[in-house]
Amino acid sequence: MSLRNIPVVLGVLGVLTIGSVGCATKKHVREAIAPVQNQANQTQAQLGTLQTQTEGHNKQTDQAIGDLDRQVATADEKAADAGKKAAEAAAAAAQANSAAAAAAQQALAANTLAQQTGTKLDTTIQNLDNYKLISTSPVYFGFGKSVIAKDEQAKLDDTAQKLEGMKGYLVEVEGFADRTGNVANNRELARKRADAVVHYLAVEHNIPLRSIRELGVGSDFPDANNKTREDRKENRRVDVKIYRLDIAGGGGQAQASNTSADSPAQ
Repeated sequence: MSLRNIPVVLGVLGVLTIGSVGCATKKHVREAIAPVQNQANQTQAQLGTLQTQTEGHNKQTDQAIGDLDRQVATADEKAADAGKKAAEAAAAAAQANSAAAAAAQQALAANTLAQQTGTKLDTTIQNLDNYKLISTSPVYFGFGKSVIAKDEQAKLDDTAQKLEGMKGYLVEVEGFADRTGNVANNRELARKRADAVVHYLAVEHNIPLRSIRELGVGSDFPDANNKTREDRKENRRVDVKIYRLDIAGGGGQAQASNTSADSPAQ
């Protein structure tokens, strides 16, 4: 090698040396940094995973919060509806209590009225049989006959006139016979005479049958006297008695007019 080439060789060697040193340094740096880089990469990956998990958790949390908000809103609506229904129920209960109080007052008033009415009704019922005798008219018949004579019809006309406009009256029709003949025939004859009188009053004067009581006594009434012709004539009759109902129950029995049933001649 010539001396002229020595500097060149030295330069090349220097370059090679520097290059070798540089390569060695980079390799060392890479070897030194690699673990750190790996650690950093792992940390970054873990951070990414953590971020992903955190985002997922946040979404779940947001969803849970949203569900909770909806549940709270639903509960609020239900509570408001329940409060409204409770208020309506309270108002209905108050109205029912008011109606019950009014009904109780009405029941009390009705009970008081019923007691008062019952007292009056009891008094009225007690006096329903309190009839007063107004008059007695005897209608006479011929021997063995049950046909009403013209002059006897006038008595019945007068009786019907007395009943005009009268309220609460009762007419008793009692048929009698003398003791001529057997008892059964006399009783049947007395019934026919009473039937004739009832028929005349009901048909000729429209006296309601519901206001008439009839009985064919016959000849077996205890106070009858049949010894003389006049006695027997007196017993061939029908007594027509008018009674009037005295609701008040005051006063004594009215004096009967034209009374013959209780005369000593019978």
